[in-house]
Amino acid sequence: MPAYEYICKDCKKDFSVFLSMKEFETRPKIACPSCNGDNVEKKFTSFYVKTSKKS
Repeated sequence: MPAYEYICKDCKKDFSVFLSMKEFETRPKIACPSCNGDNVEKKFTSFYVKTSKKS
């Protein structure tokens, strides 16, 4: 399950939210766990998958 990184624009705290791809596609309302505000912005993060298959 991917982790999505957010930053709260009110209290300036970074936090992660774990959502399935399907949950993320529904664009849920994300609230800051520190101040419970909803003025959050998704940070740009890289994503990679590690598999056991050889290329």
